[in-house]
Amino acid sequence: MNRVDGADDRYVVGVDYGTLSGRALVVRVGDGAELGTAVHEYGDGVISTTLPGGRTLPPDWALQNPQDYRDVLRYAVPAAVSAAGVDPAAVVGIGIDFTACTVLPTLADGTPLCETPELRDRPHAWVKLWKHHAAQPHADRINALAHERAEPWIGRYGGKISAEWQYAKGLQILEEDPEVYDRAERFIEAADWIVWQLCGTETRNVCTAGYKGILQDGHYPSEGFLTALNPNFGDFVAKLDGPLLPLGARAGALTAQAAAWTGLPEGIAVAVGNVDAHVTAASAQAVQPGRLVAIMGTSTCHVVNGAEVAEVAGMCGVVDGGISPGAWGYEAGQSGVGDIFGWFVEHAAPAGVDSHERLTELAASQPVGGHGLIALDWWNGNRSLLVNHDLSGMIVGMTLATRPADIYRALLESTAYGTRMIIEAFVDAGVPVNDLVIAGGLTNNALLMQIYADVTRRPLNIIASAQGPALGSAIHAAVAAGEFPSIHEASQAMGRVHEAVYRPDPERARAYDALYAEYRALHDHFGRGGNDVMLRLRAIRNAAVETAATTHEAPLEVVA
Repeated sequence: MNRVDGADDRYVVGVDYGTLSGRALVVRVGDGAELGTAVHEYGDGVISTTLPGGRTLPPDWALQNPQDYRDVLRYAVPAAVSAAGVDPAAVVGIGIDFTACTVLPTLADGTPLCETPELRDRPHAWVKLWKHHAAQPHADRINALAHERAEPWIGRYGGKISAEWQYAKGLQILEEDPEVYDRAERFIEAADWIVWQLCGTETRNVCTAGYKGILQDGHYPSEGFLTALNPNFGDFVAKLDGPLLPLGARAGALTAQAAAWTGLPEGIAVAVGNVDAHVTAASAQAVQPGRLVAIMGTSTCHVVNGAEVAEVAGMCGVVDGGISPGAWGYEAGQSGVGDIFGWFVEHAAPAGVDSHERLTELAASQPVGGHGLIALDWWNGNRSLLVNHDLSGMIVGMTLATRPADIYRALLESTAYGTRMIIEAFVDAGVPVNDLVIAGGLTNNALLMQIYADVTRRPLNIIASAQGPALGSAIHAAVAAGEFPSIHEASQAMGRVHEAVYRPDPERARAYDALYAEYRALHDHFGRGGNDVMLRLRAIRNAAVETAATTHEAPLEVVA
């Protein structure tokens, strides 16, 4: 399309809130050129063992401090503008994306409950990060009741609601700390909360409302359903409902306070919030149906647009306009990918090979199947297709001849098998997946990328930006600022992708077909009720940890 006159002189800022840090990116409107970036690490990171005040947390908790999110605006945004060397007065909009489902309870004015002095030592008053998995029993109850009542929305989510989503986390708060639940006047996605901080206007974006808030065809789950879960849960929708806006819309104008934080002009456009994975489709030029984007980092999220609505077993959801207006957006995901590789390097690889680079070099020299191993990629639970975060990882086939590089390659391959399961579920349900665009930090590992091409039997395109989510947020900011009429046109002008960088090798693909069949057999046996040993072990572990915490049991002392 023809560029808007003078667009070279205008800029937008995209802010990507990740699991451990937030990144700001300054982008030129006319061509998507990335001019400056900066990262701010969260001061409290992931709070998983103790609150800042010292209170111990149970297993499977993952919290965050909302002040860390404000600090990204205060430090990363001005630093990025400075690095870009542009006049802040030429910035016309700002957009943000967030990990999801990351939610927090607040007062009616948006004050987080954890910032009220009397609730600061209450775990349920804090932000629940996406990988907070302690609500799995509550998710199980939601799913069982939804099927028992034949709720019409359950099929849109592959038959299961995740423990990561709003309802399971909200129900956990109600049943474990009713006072915090009652004090929470709003229960809001962090994406919408930070937009509220920027423009002073409370909004809800259709992406998180649909995928994480069970909003389908204009309706949330009924009050009757919620009260059947718990008589005091009937007001939950009132806590999470709010003004709903489509992606790419203008949520409001930058307030004087937020302008002081960021150094940007007061009154510029603030785009509606979004999810890090879904916003990346714009930067990857993948808003057309059939092109699946896999955003590969600590976890992986898979998103693809479809022309029609379909119910896909085990999916995270299908939402009208969930990726871009005018299409049905499908989402799936894997709860652990880069985290699995990082765990092995940090905690299991011996000295001398305890780096991704060295392990990759050794693993790359192996033929397909040469290590004799199959792994299940559930080290942080299973998001799709099984939707059970109590599942755990597994490696089969180890012998005394097994070496670290063998295990490392098996872990890489296991995540590719998990992605193939997701792709096949889409295709079997009638949602085309023609090719893949890969985004995220793991694109730097050429061995991993080639494994994915061979395992999935599809060409891999690589996003041309190292900051896919931040660029996608900047693209949405340009639309919100009126620089482009739609996300599609902004994506074509500002996004970019390297086409068919990795192609499947027929011989390796055939070898992987045999290994994938073994993965599927293990997947179905341990994930679909053939043997629930993983769930039993998780229950034993949780009971032991909780007993030790309450009795202050000392560790066993070994006397030589």
